[in-house]
Amino acid sequence: MKVLVTGNLGYVGPGVARQLRASHPDARIVGLDAGFFAGCVLERGAQPDAEVEQIFGDVREVTERQLASVDAVVHLAGISNDPIGNAFADVTMQVNSEATLALAAKAKRAGARAFVFASSCSVYGFAEDGARTESSPVNPLTVYAKSKLAAEAGLAELAGRDFTVTCLRFATACGISPRPRLDLVLNDFVAGAVANHEIRILSDGSPWRPLIDVRDMARAIDWAIGRVQGGEFLAVNTGSDEWNYQVRELAQAVAEAIPGTAIRINKNAQPDQRSYKVSFALFRRLAPGHQPRINLPECIAKLRAGLEPGFERERFIRLKTLERLVAEGALRRDLTWTRPSAAVA
Repeated sequence: MKVLVTGNLGYVGPGVARQLRASHPDARIVGLDAGFFAGCVLERGAQPDAEVEQIFGDVREVTERQLASVDAVVHLAGISNDPIGNAFADVTMQVNSEATLALAAKAKRAGARAFVFASSCSVYGFAEDGARTESSPVNPLTVYAKSKLAAEAGLAELAGRDFTVTCLRFATACGISPRPRLDLVLNDFVAGAVANHEIRILSDGSPWRPLIDVRDMARAIDWAIGRVQGGEFLAVNTGSDEWNYQVRELAQAVAEAIPGTAIRINKNAQPDQRSYKVSFALFRRLAPGHQPRINLPECIAKLRAGLEPGFERERFIRLKTLERLVAEGALRRDLTWTRPSAAVA
């Protein structure tokens, strides 16, 4: 089996490659990544992608030749959160929606049989009247969420008997990775507690967030590649019912795990409309053998252990990295490299 993993040099990618190698030891795993965050590794000099055949390239420019003999595509590449989506709105729609659909169409023509898309529960936006299921109304509030939903709609049209499409509507990612991200709510709280024993909540702490550890995301992706239930097209909430938390509950859990941590709530903040609980009953029924295993205390403990030896916080905030590369002249505003060598510098 040959699997192409786009965006493999990011936060989720190293865990996906490790999971696929464990489950499919004879598989050929190829990574395709623009390299924006390739150097954002926690341990300087670490090579978390040693077992991946690496292609450096823009997902907007994938060729059918690069897709030759690929059996499955795991599509992680994309603009990764709301702050980047707000700063690069046009690029977000271009990369997360248009490029996703172009990639899927090329993969289908090249003979791939499975396409796994990393979507998001953020498509539910604001929902205070109970846990959202896959049949609930969607209410995307940000460019990022809108781009994910637009991609899902186009992928539904491409799915067919010989081309199974799975859109994993992931809960908010968290947990340690060889390439950490500290612009995610739980990771940010742990980083603040480790660095200066302080957690700053930018809202009043009341919004609900479902979460999933990055290692459990990898297990879900492994399931999606070979799933036999759920139909030709499936959009499924991916996470655990036990991981629906209010933001202030997450902060309290971190403070209890790291004694001496103070919690600062911005009482003057505008209400955060991104608040939703999510039901993961369908995922639980379809993928009983690939359910999340990591609980909140374990996730916090591993984050703390990974960050405590010392870390440069801004290196692991994705928007900061992109802004630096643009300011240095390495990236254009459309997030393309100004010179070919920049991608591997």
